[in-house]
Amino acid sequence: MGVVNVTPDSFSDGGAYLGTGQAVQHGLDLVAEGADLLDIGGESTRPGATRPLVSEELARVVPVIEALAAEGAVISVDTMRAEVAAAALDAGAVLVNDVSGGLADPGILRVVAERGAAYVAMHWRAHSDVMQQRASYDDVVREVHDELAARIEAALAAGIDPERLAVDPGLGFAKTADHNWALLRRLGELDDLGFPILVGSSRKSFLGALLADPAGEPRPVLDREDANTALTTLAGMLGVWAVRVHEARASVDALKVVARWRGEDPGSTRGRELGPSGDPGRVDRDE
Repeated sequence: MGVVNVTPDSFSDGGAYLGTGQAVQHGLDLVAEGADLLDIGGESTRPGATRPLVSEELARVVPVIEALAAEGAVISVDTMRAEVAAAALDAGAVLVNDVSGGLADPGILRVVAERGAAYVAMHWRAHSDVMQQRASYDDVVREVHDELAARIEAALAAGIDPERLAVDPGLGFAKTADHNWALLRRLGELDDLGFPILVGSSRKSFLGALLADPAGEPRPVLDREDANTALTTLAGMLGVWAVRVHEARASVDALKVVARWRGEDPGSTRGRELGPSGDPGRVDRDE
C-alpha cells in the first residue's frame, strides 16, 4: 500500500504532493515501483495535528482519486469521515482505511457496508491532538487485540462483509516506541482475530529514535527507509496482508525475496494481497 498524502502538514512529506497533479504523479510513480494499492489521504494524523474542514478534505482527495482510478490504479481512501468515504467511493476508491476504526464517525461503517467496499479498522483511542495522552496500557498487545475485536464486532454489526475486512494495530497512535516494538514482536497474537493485518511503520518516530545519532538526535524522517524495509521483510515473513509505505520499490523487492525464500512465486503479489476473485475491493488473508 503506497501512501499519497494530499496534505500540507503530514509528518513525512507534508506539502510535497498537495497539488492534484503532484499527487497523481506520485501515485503513478508508486504503482510503477510495484505498489498494489494507493492510499489517498487528505487529513494528517501526525501527533498534534489539527483536523481540516470536511470541505478541505474533500477538495484534496476526490480529484486525485478520480484521476488515479481513471489510470487503472486500485485506490484506498485514508479517512475517518463518512462523508469523505462516500465521495471517495463514488470517485473510484474500493477500500476505506479508517484510522479510527469507526470511533470518530460511526456512520462510516454504514457507508462501507452499503457500498460493499473493503474496510481497514485501525486501533485508535483519540484524535491526534490528544492521542499520546492515552498511551497507557498494562499489556499493550492484549489491549490492542481486545479493542480491535470490539471494532470488528461493530463493523460486522453494520453489515460490512467479513471477507472485505482487515485490521491494523495502529503503530504510533496512542503508543510509545516501546508499545510499537511490543506489538511488532508479538504481532502473531493478533492472528486469532481472524482477519488480515495491515502494518504501517514507514518513517515513524520510533524508527527515528532507534536510529538516533550519538547525541540522541533522531534520524531524519527521509533517512529511515532502510530500517522500514527491514520491518517489511519481517512482516512478510509473518504473512501480513499488506504494508503501508511511503516508498514502494525497496519493500516490493524485500517481499519478493521473502516469497522466493519461502519457495513461492516472487512475481507480483497483487493476486494474493487483494484476493483471487479479481475484485480489487476484496481482501483475503495470506495463508
